[in-house]
Amino acid sequence: MANDHSECWADMPALIAAVQAAGDELGLPFIAAQADLADPDPMADETGKPYAETSFCWINPQHQYWLNRKLALQSPFLNAARLIAEPFYYADGKLTTWRTTALLADVDCRTAVEDENLGEAIIAPVHLPRGLVGAVVWCSRVPVGVEKLFSKHAARLQALAARLVATHNEARGRPRNATVSPTLTPREVQCLRWAAAGKTDYEIGVILDVSVSTVRFHLRNAAKRLGAKGRAQSIQLAAGLGYVGAA
Repeated sequence: MANDHSECWADMPALIAAVQAAGDELGLPFIAAQADLADPDPMADETGKPYAETSFCWINPQHQYWLNRKLALQSPFLNAARLIAEPFYYADGKLTTWRTTALLADVDCRTAVEDENLGEAIIAPVHLPRGLVGAVVWCSRVPVGVEKLFSKHAARLQALAARLVATHNEARGRPRNATVSPTLTPREVQCLRWAAAGKTDYEIGVILDVSVSTVRFHLRNAAKRLGAKGRAQSIQLAAGLGYVGAA
């Protein structure tokens, strides 16, 4: 039963419709969505058909952007979505969010500026546990006063995006070990934190005043709880779950 994702797939049509309806209402009817920016394949339904073909329309109908497997590395909107977890908007060649931040200032928006079909946009990043990052982009062909729209509707769009992306990832069983309930012990967390800092097992043992074999015991147990294969993935998953802080 835990691996039956049929209910999540059943929820997707209504979520897709809600995302589209919000865009239509705000004058941002052209939508692109990706549930996992690390996945080169487009976001698709249960049969494998991309939503960009079956549900969402893009500004330029001739531009089949979802066939570009490098898009997530080239799009300024998706690159910015990796940097912050809050929604932001595009207007006049720059990205802005609802707080002061330097994180968006250096994002190269030239491809957006050069796109004569693009007016303005609101982008809602979705950062999920275990390092999964997705995003939903609502666009217009002409300026629509996106600053005011963002101020009034950004929180609602963010919530819609979060529901869409989280439901879709769960429907696909992503990430593969998401069903594991990783409750780590304090000592396992300590070992992982020092391992993430680049310390060897010997160095961790000295710091914690335990034997090397004890350090390895805790790291093995942590990996098992996390559903990880090896030290590097243990650190990655622990960081995505908030056990290990960012450097």
